[in-house]
Amino acid sequence: MLHRFTEQGLVCITQPHHAIIAGELARAWSNEQFGNFAPFDEVCLGASLHDIGWVKWEQKPTLNPETGYPHKFTQLPTQVHIDIWSSAKQLALPFGRYAALLVSLHGTGLYERFSNWRNSKEAKTIVQDFLNKEVAFQEQIINILNQDEYFAPYAAPSIIKRNQQLVATWDSLSIILCQGFTEKEEVTKVPTSDGETTLELTLLETKGNCNHIAVSPWPFQQSEVKLVYEGRLLPHTFDDEAAMQDYLNSNCWITLSTVLKPL
Repeated sequence: MLHRFTEQGLVCITQPHHAIIAGELARAWSNEQFGNFAPFDEVCLGASLHDIGWVKWEQKPTLNPETGYPHKFTQLPTQVHIDIWSSAKQLALPFGRYAALLVSLHGTGLYERFSNWRNSKEAKTIVQDFLNKEVAFQEQIINILNQDEYFAPYAAPSIIKRNQQLVATWDSLSIILCQGFTEKEEVTKVPTSDGETTLELTLLETKGNCNHIAVSPWPFQQSEVKLVYEGRLLPHTFDDEAAMQDYLNSNCWITLSTVLKPL
């Protein structure tokens, strides 16, 4: 779950919904500087499904007693994270092999980039077992894709790596946009047509529940991108998990939007 603090209270945005925004960013992506990607529909689908493993947890999010709010995705124990990510590939597989591959790669990529778990012997054992199983799945899917006339060209290591990086980029960008920020943010290691760059985000203005944000360099096809997404507003904290879950299931929805423009 993502947290966005506002004057009215805390807006909670689910992981699967944030992933849908990542998918919308994918469909708007590409220009001369940032290049294209393929297979287009499957990569966009992978971006939209990258947090599918969170669907069950988001139905009954747990209470963080230290904050009085639902746990953020960064606040959960390693074992809970692993259980969520272990289920993701099988949940994604009915949507297609390439999308499931990208979902699995995104999960392993997270643990490779963010390595705090290495400080705990117990966590290290749990995570390493997860990584071994995911890598075995990835190798199996890649072998299958290489035998498919349509997918074989997109199963090359360089193509898969770039598509994995793109999903990670859209994930990071979506998290920043959903959580909101006050002045500037950046997304690093963004693939371009001939290398990598850093996206710089500048908050231009906020009108009601809509943020207007400048992006430089501009990675999209059109001259403006508008994103509309949903959250649930919690005006106060909770000390009872069931009460918090009941409130989240009530009519506490709020619609947010973000307009992206070139700087």
